Amino acid sequence: MIDRRRFLEGLGTAALTAAALFTIASPVSFGAGQIAFISSAEAQTVEMAKLMAPGALPDLVLGKADAPVTIVEYASMTCGHCAHFHETTYPVLKEKYIDTGKVKFILREFPLDIVAKAAFMLARCAGPDKYYPMVDTLFETQKSWAFTNNPAQALLTIAKQGGMTEEQFNACLNDKKLAGEVDQVAERGSKEFGIDATPTFFINGKKISGAISPDELDKELEPLLTAN
Repeated sequence: MIDRRRFLEGLGTAALTAAALFTIASPVSFGAGQIAFISSAEAQTVEMAKLMAPGALPDLVLGKADAPVTIVEYASMTCGHCAHFHETTYPVLKEKYIDTGKVKFILREFPLDIVAKAAFMLARCAGPDKYYPMVDTLFETQKSWAFTNNPAQALLTIAKQGGMTEEQFNACLNDKKLAGEVDQVAERGSKEFGIDATPTFFINGKKISGAISPDELDKELEPLLTAN
């Protein structure tokens, strides 16, 4: 968990006005500040219609819309296991399955701290076309910004490299509507789908918790693709 006071102090002059956005240090603001979980036994498989129902933020889909397999990942930008998945398995997933039309992939926000929430907001502010490239960059450079004494300045540097100005950076992190929508995505994941850790995947509705290796990915996808 990132210390809220240290994070707000770290905002400094680069994004001081963004401090007003973050009011709690818990994962997301669910009612009284507590996450409501359902037992994992209740959510081993989720109906695809329910899983794919529109949420507070539009899903940004990678891959063909009519791909036979849909993978939904709930992740936190400061989650080390999530970064490991995106550095090791995700490139295989993209080249072997997404780019070949076999899988469509959707990443959904489940920030475990305010720094992760800020990173997700920046990815959304980058725009639909730059969302996944920004996510890739944030995971690749996670150690350089997520666990530093001044995460705000480090995020500002990354945002500028992605073409964002400091004014746009500040405006993004002060977007209360977007902040609330990120919270709603995470709240829905927790309450409706039993998400209580990251990464959590749904492969055609089947819930899998924890990072997936390339071999494990092949084992999960092969029977689904053979059936089609």
